[in-house]
Amino acid sequence: MKNSLSLLAASILLLTACQANKQNETTAYSQQMVESHGLGDFYCNKNYQEKLAEAPWDYVSGLVANSVLKAWEMYPDHQEYYDAVKAFADKSTNEDGSMIFNKKGENALRPSNIDDLPAGNIFFTLYKEELKKGNSKDAERYKNAATMIRNKLKYEHSRIAEGLPGAGGFFHKAVYPNQMWLDGLYMGSTIYAQWQHVFGKDNPEDNQESWTDIARQFKTIHQYTYNAEKQLNYHAWSATPNDSNSFWANKQAPYLGCSKEFWGRGMGWYFAALTDVLEYMPKEHPDYTAMTGILQQVAAGLKRWQDPESGVWFQLLQYDANTTGDGKGDAEGGKTYNIGTSPNYLEASASCIFTYAYLKAIRLGLLDKTIYMPVAENAYQGLLKTFIRDNNGKTDIIQTCASAGLGPAKDHSRTGTINYYLCGKDVRITQNEGKAIGTFILASLEYETAHK
Repeated sequence: MKNSLSLLAASILLLTACQANKQNETTAYSQQMVESHGLGDFYCNKNYQEKLAEAPWDYVSGLVANSVLKAWEMYPDHQEYYDAVKAFADKSTNEDGSMIFNKKGENALRPSNIDDLPAGNIFFTLYKEELKKGNSKDAERYKNAATMIRNKLKYEHSRIAEGLPGAGGFFHKAVYPNQMWLDGLYMGSTIYAQWQHVFGKDNPEDNQESWTDIARQFKTIHQYTYNAEKQLNYHAWSATPNDSNSFWANKQAPYLGCSKEFWGRGMGWYFAALTDVLEYMPKEHPDYTAMTGILQQVAAGLKRWQDPESGVWFQLLQYDANTTGDGKGDAEGGKTYNIGTSPNYLEASASCIFTYAYLKAIRLGLLDKTIYMPVAENAYQGLLKTFIRDNNGKTDIIQTCASAGLGPAKDHSRTGTINYYLCGKDVRITQNEGKAIGTFILASLEYETAHK
């Protein structure tokens, strides 16, 4: 009897596994990831989020929410996708959209902190959808919240002052004065551009000037961070490299003020920002040609550094797995940090976001399909092979850099060196991280669109 029960239990488990595998074979990868981790069970840096609907306002939870919302737009039968994102938005805003809250119930938009802004990209689709339903109250709420974010960036966010190189560039954060990071172009410019596209046309003169302001951010950071020999952009640049918060910056030409390395996800945010902004930028704007030229340079450089064997990209783009931490660490401020010999590795979030940006830019006609579709196809297959794992019917994504940054003065461990990006205390490798989940969903949606 005991053996019979064991056989029955084993048969049930086998049948369940077969059904899960069959489901995975027929369900698009974007939906698999939404249902495995997009609706819940993901990390925002170190913070675990059980449910998207209850997650606090954050650029990582916002990225996941935005990807889930785009999955709903492609697969509208899945109303639960939309409902989860709306719940996330409603939890974080007051009734008229004049305030966005963090998990403590305080203002989530800190002074001149560009990372606090991009979760607002969800408001535009929510606005249009609720307006279509006749729910004018919530539509107005989302419009007001998006407008508040745009105005906070345009009119209140700290900028590099006149008289300094890069005048008018947005600070990455208040704690990083006169610094622009590649990450920040995604965090600020995408919501700024989408607001101009949806709401800015009512004021043509302001709209023109705002698009000039958006383009200024890209033209500035590209001018100072692009290495034409390597065809890559350094992670960050400081207009005041001798400031104590810029201890990591190059102190002499060439590349005065630049950080030392080409970090994968930083370039990923930059590439995606270019693509997302150009989706909305008026083609007749005087800066449109310059913006498409920057996109072409970025796309060509990343094509060059794509790993030929796997089809994806390394954490540090110009090196392969033979590059490791040197075991000696970095001496800064009288202490030694980042000691280790961890090797460079194929990194999921950067690879996902590159794949997304290539596929979307091809779809929009911004990149030549004959040149770049093979890059994107190899990359997407590389994502599946290198990073995607089946976990008892659940789709996991592995090998993601949790976080990385530079300084400020109070944290001398964030040096921007090879040692830091491979062995730093905050630069650990994790899995099911929101920055990889969201970008994988976005890449998959573009891939599924291209293969309809």
